[in-house]
Amino acid sequence: MRESAVVRLVEGRLAWYPPGAGAEPQWLDEESARDSLHATLAQRRIKVCFAAPGADARLLTLTVAPEEKKHLNQSLPYMLEEQVASDVDNLHFAYSPLEADTYAVAIAARSKMEEWQELLADFSGIQLWLPEPMVLPWHPGEWCLVLEGDRAIVRTGQCEGFTVECDLVATLLQSVIAATDEPKAVILYGTDQEADTQLLPEAVRDRVQWRRGSLCAALLLSELPEVKVNLLQGDYAPRLPLALWWRQWRAVAAVFAAACIIQLAGIYADYRNLSAQNLALRSAIEESYRRAMPQGAVVDAEKQLRRQLDVLGGTGQASGFVGLIERVGGAVAGMPGTSIASINYNDKGNEMRLNIVAADFEGVEQLRSRMSEAGLDAIMESSTTQGERVSARLRVTERS
Repeated sequence: MRESAVVRLVEGRLAWYPPGAGAEPQWLDEESARDSLHATLAQRRIKVCFAAPGADARLLTLTVAPEEKKHLNQSLPYMLEEQVASDVDNLHFAYSPLEADTYAVAIAARSKMEEWQELLADFSGIQLWLPEPMVLPWHPGEWCLVLEGDRAIVRTGQCEGFTVECDLVATLLQSVIAATDEPKAVILYGTDQEADTQLLPEAVRDRVQWRRGSLCAALLLSELPEVKVNLLQGDYAPRLPLALWWRQWRAVAAVFAAACIIQLAGIYADYRNLSAQNLALRSAIEESYRRAMPQGAVVDAEKQLRRQLDVLGGTGQASGFVGLIERVGGAVAGMPGTSIASINYNDKGNEMRLNIVAADFEGVEQLRSRMSEAGLDAIMESSTTQGERVSARLRVTERS
């Protein structure tokens, strides 16, 4: 092939055809050829395919109903059960869609697939296996034949062809003519034009374009087909080279694992240290809280203390006990002869009950007026006369 390479079995020996190969292939039981193929696979610039022997890989086309497409992978062997001689459990089926509801199908024995896998085990980079006739050059309306000794490789369609003994070529091509139209041209590669032409059915001999050469010559004009019936499907699909990757990266993985373990150990040590510090801080906070508030449960010491300070120390709006007593005291201080006998403070409602002793009722009303000017509501709950003085009980709250 012009921009691809082909590996195939020739009389039991693996050979490969580099792009632009000469008259003879390179035999892979020779070290130089093996090294050359390994280098080509490593560069990945050239597509390499394995041409499975056409005598062991059957090609055919199949029309599939639309409702069967979803389950084709499971149903295909049973759809072709009557067209094969062997038990379908012993066969491997590969397929590729063509146009409309037509599929190209390749069939090979599982024993042959395993044999080829073993032969190509040293060349794992070959990920495309095509039946041998598929590597021949082909154009619509043409047949292509390559004669090799007593065998012939034949391609009669986009995904149709076979490899047989030369004596059977005429018979099989006659059956192809009966099933399809005759070709417009027959491209024939061989060594003796007259003898090679006599191998074909008489109906197509006048359309032969004979060319001297072997498969090497044919591959010079061939390209990888657009529709590739790759035999590496299903159970034989390429697997990730996990074992190879592990051998290559296990040292790096070991270093990475050791670094992760050390990192985790350091994180755990820091956690233990910070956890101990946190317990010590919580104990110190609780101890400090108990010095200020001996009673009650400790839930959030800081929040609880701030709440108590707000109640006792007031806020920016002069509320709380301190703010309230400050304004009440300011009102009482400006009235000589008036005094506070007792104070009772309720922090929930931020209200204060005062027992006031004044010179007379006018003094009590004057005190209430001064508290009102200070932004307080002073409600007199009761009053009594004690000799020449008046005792009154006031309820004082923030004005809403």
